[in-house]
Amino acid sequence: MIIVKTREEIELMREAALVVSKTLGEIAKAVKPGVTTLELDKLAETCIRDQGAIPGFLGLYDFPNTLCMSPNEQVVHGIPNNTPLVEGDIISIDCGAIKDGFYGDHAYTFAVGEIAPETKKLLQVTKESLYVGIREFKVNNRVGDVGFAIQKYCEDHGYGVVRELVGHGLGRKMHEDPEMPNYGKRGRGKKFIEGMVVAIEPMINLGTQRIKQHRDGWTITTLDKKPSAHFEHDVAIVDGKPELLSTFAYIYDALGITSDEELEFRQQPLVL
Repeated sequence: MIIVKTREEIELMREAALVVSKTLGEIAKAVKPGVTTLELDKLAETCIRDQGAIPGFLGLYDFPNTLCMSPNEQVVHGIPNNTPLVEGDIISIDCGAIKDGFYGDHAYTFAVGEIAPETKKLLQVTKESLYVGIREFKVNNRVGDVGFAIQKYCEDHGYGVVRELVGHGLGRKMHEDPEMPNYGKRGRGKKFIEGMVVAIEPMINLGTQRIKQHRDGWTITTLDKKPSAHFEHDVAIVDGKPELLSTFAYIYDALGITSDEELEFRQQPLVL
């Protein structure tokens, strides 16, 4: 069952999403060769709690940490550890927070120093596909319209689109209806209505779409061990159109990146 949010609830969800956005901005300053994912995890927990929120992943389904940290061929759900990042790595960081009873949940894949050109292109295309999908999240469209748009964009670049892992509705629970696959057929699936809130999150592989789950019950890697990228935003339907609740602006501010990619999805300018 889809749980429609009021305007007031959407604003509360925006605040929860911005807790995550600001936390990822702090993480962006610390991602560099030599840092461990466990150190980044502790930084994130402190940042979330300092904002009056609670880590959304810690203990969820018995997950042991604040962040899902997935380097290189890991797709999602990697567990933080004491292995240092090295030059040329990529690291997908998925973060969740609970504030005023609502979840924020989004993700970004960071480059650690200089990375291979083919990997840089994978990150670029995956992030672009996120906005391609968001553009289709509007009243009277359907789940399949978002999935088709993401799938076509990424497969046209020769990438593998993960099938087993999907985006989802978001609210007082981390996972609500509907599921939001990154593949599909136009005109299929549940219809979008005013007040829906979802997390759209392409998980795209440089090589095969096939994945493998490890014995820890969490870590997912590409079957061919080629890199995977993951970007995620929280999005509401407001006045029939997609409205971003999360932002990469704090990440870009930390990294010195100028971007206008989010402007079309905001009814009001974001003030950092």
